Amino acid sequence: MSDSVEYKRLVDLPGLVLGTGRFKAFNFNRHYHLDYHVGLVTEGIQRQCVNGEAVLLGPGRISLMPPGEMHDGAAESGLAYTLKTFRLSQDLLQDAMTEVTDPDREPEPELKAMMIEDPTLAARLLQLHDAMRSSPDASSLSVQSEWLSLLYVLFNRSGAIKLVAVKGTLSPMHRQRLKDYCLFHLAEKITLDELATLCDLGRFHFLRRFKQTVGMTPHAWRLRLRLEHACALLGRGKPTIAEVAQGVGFYDQSHFNRAFRHAFGVAPSAY
Repeated sequence: MSDSVEYKRLVDLPGLVLGTGRFKAFNFNRHYHLDYHVGLVTEGIQRQCVNGEAVLLGPGRISLMPPGEMHDGAAESGLAYTLKTFRLSQDLLQDAMTEVTDPDREPEPELKAMMIEDPTLAARLLQLHDAMRSSPDASSLSVQSEWLSLLYVLFNRSGAIKLVAVKGTLSPMHRQRLKDYCLFHLAEKITLDELATLCDLGRFHFLRRFKQTVGMTPHAWRLRLRLEHACALLGRGKPTIAEVAQGVGFYDQSHFNRAFRHAFGVAPSAY
């Protein structure tokens, strides 16, 4: 198999470029970037030289490469490897840091190149990368929530940035407002921005307070709300399963069937 690489830009998330490449013969000569790179290898091993030190990037490890950092990259022992990257522009990086960091932080935090060994975090990043590549909608509630949550974890692990401490919970009024809004727009797309605005909060503050209040992510909570409503519709016996699926926002009936079975242990037809 010859070397190959492809990049994808997301309309709903300007400044982010997703990279996916398979390399064996191609070597990344010593270079630097103007953007911030998060790199993961899913198969094989890439050897990097950063700050005069050789490091190995393989499955379960995450490479953080800030702008201007000199480094290279090549296949270890001449064996092919698969590399997936998130490339964040300076503007996107600054916006993300503004959301998740302490407002009293230094204006120019020192981001350093580092390697993080964390299979669980790497797996979550890869799942997000795949979701962003396969779906044209980067503004979906699930993608937005996971994007901010993972950036928070990565910045925390970098140790260079003072992260914001979000305390407190959502008020009963805000919880009712969210429920009413989600029920009214049950079959429609809802973004994280919309829900955060309902509570007069920024997206990240809303995410943290919602999780502290409810114990679930907004996406998981809304998914359950849609499935519970589906149960009520199925109990009436008149609409078809396809009509119920569409009525609660599942435009793919097979997706609805999987979600329903995962939640209740049976297919919608057996409920």
